[in-house]
Amino acid sequence: MHRLFIVFYLVFFLSSPLISLADEENSTYKTIEWTDLLSNEDFLALMNPPEELNTIEDGSIEDKISSQLFNALSLAGDSRYQQALVSTKVRSDYDQQKVRIAGFVVPITADGLTVTEFFLVPYYGACIHVPPPPPNQLIFSQFPEGIKIDDIYYPYWIEGTLSTTLTENDLATAAYSIKIDNITEYTEE
Repeated sequence: MHRLFIVFYLVFFLSSPLISLADEENSTYKTIEWTDLLSNEDFLALMNPPEELNTIEDGSIEDKISSQLFNALSLAGDSRYQQALVSTKVRSDYDQQKVRIAGFVVPITADGLTVTEFFLVPYYGACIHVPPPPPNQLIFSQFPEGIKIDDIYYPYWIEGTLSTTLTENDLATAAYSIKIDNITEYTEE
């Protein structure tokens, strides 16, 4: 059965080992999942794609990851689903909260391999070869000290203060930003 990419990534992050349910009693950061950043109505819309998307044949050109979001947008029309794919709706209860989230770095500003400004995204490859995730699934991040990124396909834990600040640039629009306190390579807990 055909699976739309956005649904794949939501399901992936609901069951992914990337998201740890760590013991937070001794932590000043609340570990969150990417789906926590979606409004309830966006989450429900993305989990219920239009029936037309199920008519795409597995293995066809329309089934390729690079065209799935485009297909979803064109087939969905002006539906609630299409609106969720470009939503800037945020969860205001996360504004100014200290959070910990795992994700992948998409460099914006770098000096060689040292990245000082980036988008944190829920899955590798986002914003590079395919349309970006919905703005409420992007976190704009600045880290003046810089972090050396040898491989953009490797996840990181980001700890800091999340805010509901809209940031736009040539790559994408992010509905969240984070003031970073710590960046560490991802490890399962």
